[in-house]
Amino acid sequence: MNDLYKDILIGLVFIIGLFGFVSGEFIISSTLFAIAAIASNVSVNRKRSKAGSIA
Repeated sequence: MNDLYKDILIGLVFIIGLFGFVSGEFIISSTLFAIAAIASNVSVNRKRSKAGSIA
C-alpha cells in the first residue's frame, strides 16, 4: 500500500474517532484513536528502520 493511502486511512480513522467522541460513543472512539496511534507509530518505525538500514 502506498504511503499516501496509509496516511489517508489513518487520518480517516482519526476523524471518525473524533465524530464518535462528539456523539458520545466513547468506547468506539477510544478504540479508533488507539488504532490510529498504533498504525501511525508502526508506519513511522518502519520508515526509520528502512532509512537506518540504507545509511
